[in-house]
Amino acid sequence: MKRLSAGNIARNFGEVLDAVERHRQEIIVVRNRRHVARLIPEDSGQDALEIFSDLCGTIDDRTRDALSDGIAAHRRSRRGRISELRDP
Repeated sequence: MKRLSAGNIARNFGEVLDAVERHRQEIIVVRNRRHVARLIPEDSGQDALEIFSDLCGTIDDRTRDALSDGIAAHRRSRRGRISELRDP
């Protein structure tokens, strides 16, 4: 974990973002000798299916099945609705 002053970050913002993004480095922003913020790398992009898969590992079978059924029912109800079409 690296500590940088707010002024240093402002002067070298592009380089700081590169360190966070490419090198997965966490940076603490220091102003007047106090920690005021933290820059952390964003998690690699997960799509909805990966997030749902992670979620399913944390809930019981009954809840998982109900959630899955609810999503499927919502998808079925949204397809092919004429009322959603717009006249160009």
